[in-house]
This record gives sequence, structure tokens and C-alpha cells, in this order.
Amino acid sequence: GNFVLKDGTVLGEHKGIIHYTVGQRKGLGLSFAQPMYVTDKDKQTNTVTLGEKQELFSKALIAQDVNWIWIDTLDGPMKVTTKTRYRQKETPATIFPHEQGVLVEFDEPQRAITPGQAVVFYDEEVVVGGATIMKAL
Repeated sequence: GNFVLKDGTVLGEHKGIIHYTVGQRKGLGLSFAQPMYVTDKDKQTNTVTLGEKQELFSKALIAQDVNWIWIDTLDGPMKVTTKTRYRQKETPATIFPHEQGVLVEFDEPQRAITPGQAVVFYDEEVVVGGATIMKAL
């Protein structure tokens, strides 16, 4: 497959999509004038998208396979704190019902949101629920 820019420009060939993770900078096997990072992976097209650091940040995400723990269902917007990475500190967000599961809008853009990883919602010390990240927005 190919390394590409967001606009589809091909930069070179990669060693297999499974060898890369969103946010990765080292070990790409290509050289650039400025640091480049993996910003997205697409299994359908077998492409790894590269971009500059600011392209790693997302203001929102859509998640599916929601597992509500503290509530029965999400009927409207709810202020929570979230974690999209295990060691990450909790970050404020608002969650909304969405036809594919849940829409999460962060108060501040988050780095390297990774499809397939979990997002967990908290209300202070209580786990409200969690879901699988589909895509960063």
C-alpha cells in the first residue's frame, strides 16, 4: 500500500498497514523536511495517511458498540470527562446520541484519536460507559 497525504498525494510505499499506529512519527522509512506523523489508516484502500503535528488533533469523534454502565440510555447531551488512551488524563467533553452510537465533542482538541480503541466516559469517579472509536472528526 501507499503512504498518502490527506489530499491523496502518494508519498511512497509502506511495509503493511498493521505496522503503523496513529500518532507514530519514527520508523516510517521516508524522509521529509518537517516531522510527519501517521494521521489515519484505511484498511479498504490499504493506505496510511501522513500529516504534520497539528493534523493529529481532533475536536470530536464518533464511537459505536456503546456499553452504558451508569445510565440506561443517552437521551440528550451530557457533560462528562473522557479518556481515549489508558494513561491519558481525563479530559472534559460533551456526549450526544448518534445514529451510529455516540458523538463525543471535546472541550479541547485531542491528539491521535485512534479508530478501534476505546473511549470511556466518566462522571467524576463513576464510569458512565464506554464505546469503540469509529472515527475522529
